[in-house]
Amino acid sequence: METNKLLFFMQTVLFFFAPIGLSLLAASLSPTNLRCEYKTNPLGIDILQPRLSWQLESDKRAVRQSAYQIQVALSSEALAKENALLWDSGKVDSEQSIQVVYAGPQLQTAQRYFWRVRVWDGNDKVSGWSDIQFWEMSLLAADDWQVAWIQPDLVEDKDLSNPAPMLRTEFQLTKDIKQARLYITALGLYEAEINGKRVGDELFTPGWTSYDTRLQYQTYDVTDQLLNGDNAIGVNLGDGWYRGRLAWDKNRNIYGEKLALLAQLQVEYTDGSRQMIGSDGSWKATTGPILFSDIYDGEKYDARLEKQGWTKSGFDDKDWSGVTVIERDNSILIAPQGPPVRRTVEIKPIEILHTTAGETVFDMGQNMVGWLKLQVQGPAGTTVTLRHAEVLDKDGNFYIENLRKAKQTVEYTLKGDGVEIYEPHFTFQGFRYVAVEGFPGTPTLEALTGIVIHSDMTPTGTFSCSDSMLNQLQHNIQWGQRGNFLDVPTDCPQRDERLGWTGDAEVFARTACYNMDAASFFTKWMKDVAADQKKSGAVPHVIPNVLSHGKESGASGSAGWADVAVIIPWNIYEIYGDTRILEQQYPSMKAWVEYQRSQAGDSYLWTQDFTFGDWLAFATNRSDYPGATTDKDLVSSAFFAYATSLMQRTAEVLGKTDDACDYAALFAKIKEAFGKEFITPKGRLASNTQTAYTLALAFDLFPDSLKEQAAARLAENVRSFKHITTGFLGTPLISHVLSDNGYYDEVFMLLTRKDYPSWLYPITMGATTIWERWDGIKPDGSFQSKGMNSFNHYAYGAIGDWMYKQIAGINPDISAPGYKHILITPHRGGGLTQASATFKSMYGMIESGWEWKNGTMNVYVTIPANTTATVVLPGAKLADVKEGKSKVAKAKGIASAQDVSGGIKLQVGSGNYNFSFPMESSIE
Repeated sequence: METNKLLFFMQTVLFFFAPIGLSLLAASLSPTNLRCEYKTNPLGIDILQPRLSWQLESDKRAVRQSAYQIQVALSSEALAKENALLWDSGKVDSEQSIQVVYAGPQLQTAQRYFWRVRVWDGNDKVSGWSDIQFWEMSLLAADDWQVAWIQPDLVEDKDLSNPAPMLRTEFQLTKDIKQARLYITALGLYEAEINGKRVGDELFTPGWTSYDTRLQYQTYDVTDQLLNGDNAIGVNLGDGWYRGRLAWDKNRNIYGEKLALLAQLQVEYTDGSRQMIGSDGSWKATTGPILFSDIYDGEKYDARLEKQGWTKSGFDDKDWSGVTVIERDNSILIAPQGPPVRRTVEIKPIEILHTTAGETVFDMGQNMVGWLKLQVQGPAGTTVTLRHAEVLDKDGNFYIENLRKAKQTVEYTLKGDGVEIYEPHFTFQGFRYVAVEGFPGTPTLEALTGIVIHSDMTPTGTFSCSDSMLNQLQHNIQWGQRGNFLDVPTDCPQRDERLGWTGDAEVFARTACYNMDAASFFTKWMKDVAADQKKSGAVPHVIPNVLSHGKESGASGSAGWADVAVIIPWNIYEIYGDTRILEQQYPSMKAWVEYQRSQAGDSYLWTQDFTFGDWLAFATNRSDYPGATTDKDLVSSAFFAYATSLMQRTAEVLGKTDDACDYAALFAKIKEAFGKEFITPKGRLASNTQTAYTLALAFDLFPDSLKEQAAARLAENVRSFKHITTGFLGTPLISHVLSDNGYYDEVFMLLTRKDYPSWLYPITMGATTIWERWDGIKPDGSFQSKGMNSFNHYAYGAIGDWMYKQIAGINPDISAPGYKHILITPHRGGGLTQASATFKSMYGMIESGWEWKNGTMNVYVTIPANTTATVVLPGAKLADVKEGKSKVAKAKGIASAQDVSGGIKLQVGSGNYNFSFPMESSIE
């Protein structure tokens, strides 16, 4: 009897708890965060073999995927039916969980595909299926466009910014709507509305590309905006980068003089029939309240000229002008690959100032990029003027001389109809301070709201430490990236420039990829690098190329700038495990290195072209030391060597054996020539500067016998000056070179210095972003040259890469790219007692942090599932280290542990770890 009761009890327990046990088993390894081409559920892609990625969640340590299975179908319901699947990979024995290439049937125009994945762990236990995700194809062929390009029939002055054209049409839908897509682009910028509601939340569409060969279009799901019956669509056009003012000397109309629209609305009804509406000769056009809107100069808006209801059906447009149908090559149309520009943050002003010059100035508290939302009430015809500036002068007055010829001014004329709320349309400003004129009554802090805009990249990195000024430095670095990653990586967001300078992007790319998921952003931009590359292989200074647009010569081929063609693709491969960018950019990469080879000739020294050199390096007025000027021939030849070495490695990754051998031999010849030309037999360089030694050491140009001496000379130079002297090209590398050679004290001295020149000096002067110059504002409060003095210029923010890697200790391992294997190497120094960083890699969250307190060092580490890591704990001894409460060598998840010079080295699997060991205060 008792046996039966026990059996009944056990059956009851199993009945209730078995499902929980099974769910816990499934939870031990489950695929999550599914992405297609770096995006979640992308709408409108034109990549015919998209790559699929997922992350794994597990509540156990040392978990690795041993196999996966992907299924793709034309509906979510079909995924449950084996005979309805479009593609089933079957069980694939592989640890690969990122960048898995779709290998099913050919993908079709405008079709949505649903997919899911499941995985097996190292014990061959299978997970449950992931949540279902999708991707949707865009229009894949030029003849998929069944509509016409149209231009508004308006009288315009090609030498000025004209009123923004408004285009509209009406149409009828006669059946119940299943789904609808709007495919749309423009020559210029566009903002579309359907039935009075804005289409999408993307800004500055279609984006900035090399318009002659690559013009993006967007895909929008507008199903919920359409009505069964009468409908209307209206589109505002703006000058933008296409014909607006760009660069200097009132340069306009770089790509064309006339704006144009291409719009195709495809509607599918519930009965399976379809209807298409689009741009054609029946559309109407006029102008309205946007009197001009220019990227540099701002916007003038007269609300009295608004046309209420113009994007709704029934609006009277009989007095509007017509449009002209034009011919364009639709084969250059492409779906966007990068992230769209969006509004991401709103900022309220912190103070209203009244300057000695009599101006009313709002302080936003942060140097930001975007515009202001104005809330105002007053009589019709009242004009409120907003002028934007980054800084105030030493007397506290509004300072705009560094804007050069950019006006950065917004004018809004009221219609006099209660409270009015206004935001600009086709312009953006870089600013912290706003001078307000003409405001009716006394403005309050509620009158203005800052709208921050940038390419909407997912934040991936955080860094913090016990030093508040270093935390502010990290803040400034991230805000500099926000302000300058606006569809292209610009140099600055405020003056009459705002161009895609290649050198700035090249030096900052690695830091950018820690802070945000910049993979698709750079993938898109690198295709424009290739598109605008000269036939000779030379790479223009800015991309898209507006400085020598349409010309084979000029404004190209500068060392460190043009090398972006090789360096950024390699960075993306290393950080995201992306071999496709190497494959696609390989012709461009090779063309650039071959250009350098042709210029160098048999000397193997690249000395023939203009180069910016180590731009904005430390300079003085001293007669005996004018500054840290590095020989430009040395700089150019060093980058020639580096680009060649990366080409060798790229060729090896892609299996191009002959090329790899060729570039290995070329590098050896460049290194030999560099040594003969620039290195003395005792290891001195022809240029005795920090940048010279940094480049030669970073690019492996010293013979092995002289490396130690060269590193010592660099460290001695730093100790002698007690500050950094490098410019744009030396600054991103000097900290790495010093620490790689054991000179951590010197790096921390540079990093924590507060006097000019240093990273922290601008913070002592109130900076909230990275400056273009080390001394944009001098210690006496005066300014550097007004001709080139941006206060939002991210290049020197490249130090962020070192902070993530060396202070917190999160490093990729190039032998297992994409952080498949992680190097955790935290370092204490600079008086810090605590530091931590997180990074959302392709595989999941990585964390490395440490705290030194009361003689004990605590290090906490998170390694995502399906990856492994090497953890190095400086200053530790194996016998003293604990993981949790256990001796480290016996802790679960740790494959090996050993004492090494200066610390211990651990090989660990995925999971969360907490290490502790004694450390004296003197140990750095």
